[in-house]
Amino acid sequence: MITHHGERQRSGIVFAGCLALLSFTLACQPQAPPDTRAADESAVRDLDAQFSKAASAKDADGASSYYAEDAVLMPPNAPIATGEAIRSFWKGFVASPGFTVAWKATKAEVARSGDLAYLTGTYELTVNDARGKPVNDRGKYVEVWRKQADGKWKAVADIFNSDLAASAPPGKKQSAPPKKKLSAPSKRRK
Repeated sequence: MITHHGERQRSGIVFAGCLALLSFTLACQPQAPPDTRAADESAVRDLDAQFSKAASAKDADGASSYYAEDAVLMPPNAPIATGEAIRSFWKGFVASPGFTVAWKATKAEVARSGDLAYLTGTYELTVNDARGKPVNDRGKYVEVWRKQADGKWKAVADIFNSDLAASAPPGKKQSAPPKKKLSAPSKRRK
C-alpha cells in the first residue's frame, strides 16, 4: 500500500528529475554570438577612410590592398575588374593627369552575423581632360565588405558612378529625342 507521503515523495523526485533535465537541455543550447555590429561598423568605416587616403595619395598598391582576393571592382565606363586587373585599374587611375580623389561613407550597415557589411557614400574626383583642363566629378559608391578567416575586413564588391549628366561622345551633338507625330484617331463606320 502506497501512502500519501510516498506519492508526494515520488512526485517530488520526478519533478526534480524533469527540472534537472530541462536545465541541462537549456545549458546545452548554442549561445548566440555577441553582437559586435557597432564595433564592426566602426572598423569598416575606419578602413574605408584609410582606403580613401591611400587613393588620394596616389598609392595604387595601397588602395588595392583593401580588396579581398575574390573581389570585383565595377568602375564606370569600364569592364568588371578582378584579381590583378583591380591593381592595374588603380595604377592607371591614380596616374591620370590632375588626379585627385576623396570619398566618405555616409551609411554603414553590418549584418547581425558579423561577417558582411556594406557602405554607401559620396566621392569627389578631378582629372584633366585631353586638353589638360581639370574636370571635376562627384558621385556615389557602394562597397561590400566581408570579414576574412583571419578576422580582417576586406572589400569584396566596389562600384561607383557619377552624379553628373553623361556627355555626348566627341564629335556628336546631343539632341532631344524625336517627337512623336500625333495623328487623329481613325473613325470606323459600322
